[in-house]
Amino acid sequence: MLANTFGQTQTAVPADAPIVTATSIDAERRYDDAQFSAQTIHETERQKVVLGYFEPGQFIPVHAPDSDVAITVVSGSGVIRDGETDHAVEPGSVAVVPAGTERGVKADDGERLEATLVTAPPPTDAEHEPVRRGLQTGQFDPD
Repeated sequence: MLANTFGQTQTAVPADAPIVTATSIDAERRYDDAQFSAQTIHETERQKVVLGYFEPGQFIPVHAPDSDVAITVVSGSGVIRDGETDHAVEPGSVAVVPAGTERGVKADDGERLEATLVTAPPPTDAEHEPVRRGLQTGQFDPD
């Protein structure tokens, strides 16, 4: 068996199990002046874990993939769209949006936003077409 260590916690796992991803918000931090930065730290057919880094005013455009998403704000402030409602978020805020429901994330104009985004299952490329369209046109809600 292999041992995975993160902080003070050590967990034994079967030899054929995938190695646990252990990283940090600081280690993965990447910003892009053109659009939000999504650093995928883990992906399987069942889930995808992304660390999102947003410059002030940057966003993930509104879209409605057939996957649940749990978003935890680590730093900064902004809004998370859940259906027709925009929720103000700050460090420690957690938002869960069910599959098929419109969602988007936008950093406030005055500061950066950092968040974890866990989707299950991962959205398809076709489901992310509204995201690409919104980024190309600079629209938070492209439809």
